[in-house]
Amino acid sequence: MIEKNSSFKIALIIPCYNEEISIARTIESFKNVLPFLEIYVCDNNSSDKTGLVATQAGAKVFFEKNAGKGHAVRRLFSEVTADIYIMTDGDLTYDAKIAPSLIETLCDNNLDMVIGRRVEAGNGEAYRPGHKTGNKIFNLFLKYLFKSDFNDIFSGYRIFSKRLVKSFSATSKGFEIEIELTIHCLSLNLPCKEVDCDYFPRIQGSFSKLNKYRDGFKIFLKMIRLLVEYRPLFFFGTLCFLIFIVSTILFIPILLTYFKTGLVPRTPTLIVVFSLYSMTLFLFLFSILAHYISKIKVEFKRLFYMTY
Repeated sequence: MIEKNSSFKIALIIPCYNEEISIARTIESFKNVLPFLEIYVCDNNSSDKTGLVATQAGAKVFFEKNAGKGHAVRRLFSEVTADIYIMTDGDLTYDAKIAPSLIETLCDNNLDMVIGRRVEAGNGEAYRPGHKTGNKIFNLFLKYLFKSDFNDIFSGYRIFSKRLVKSFSATSKGFEIEIELTIHCLSLNLPCKEVDCDYFPRIQGSFSKLNKYRDGFKIFLKMIRLLVEYRPLFFFGTLCFLIFIVSTILFIPILLTYFKTGLVPRTPTLIVVFSLYSMTLFLFLFSILAHYISKIKVEFKRLFYMTY
């Protein structure tokens, strides 16, 4: 049981944009189960009274003028110091009652991150059309590209340790932040766990800020960038293999013609083939160099993580 006089400080951090309708009730729901929480809200340049309502509800509010959830999370991570962080959205879709259990899971198992894996509650209308399918597709991508065991990488309900938060150098601007957090944990092999939690529909008058096509494309590009950063040998090795296959397909007819006639009738194609083979060799050597640079970078991140 988590008591008020516990030796560690717990902070609730809420990045939000235009959540005037739901932010106060979100704060209240967590205060009801954890009255001693220190609550911080990052108003991400809202056009409504989100910041004012959050202040009146008892939160300390930071104002971040750069639009995007990634900017808001980075601001909260840099401004707030605590031993345990609860991150949630300001839309009242996550179950606050499970927060103590998630914290105990983090502490009892010495974890760095616990993700609230969303399970639709009520009438099953919590997800917008297409979001559930998109979530499954990106989870499959992550399983294949990064050997992930996670099933809900876009959940905004997470519990963090201090050492994870303070060692995480976020670069994401928008909704890619959850992907970056997850891959950060995977690359450093940090202990994490998913726990089922109810996921509720938004209250009337509250709307999702996620654009499934625009933001989905940004998330995909971010995943590719992180793949290049953390698994360059896999990325460039795959590219080398594909270029080699194309080069060989182009080269075989030229080679067969030469064996039959002793002539090389398609000299421009031959030049292209050898250019592609040269590119394959260059990319292969570059991938090895990038691989070792990536390993050094990860080790530096691990050393920084170990200082907390």
